[in-house]
Amino acid sequence: MQKKLSKSSTDRVVAGVCGGIAEYFGLPSLVVRIIFLVFFPSLIAYIILAYLLPEGSLYL
Repeated sequence: MQKKLSKSSTDRVVAGVCGGIAEYFGLPSLVVRIIFLVFFPSLIAYIILAYLLPEGSLYL
């Protein structure tokens, strides 16, 4: 089964973008959130990803 990048439906604080990225790459979500804050301090990138990424499924 091929992995797809999507927002997380279980590991979410705001929209599930960082949780979805963490699930896709197999990283802890806290690490992805810190990296995201360091490299993308603007909310614009998060908002764009929240709009573009599809909603994740509870069933993998």
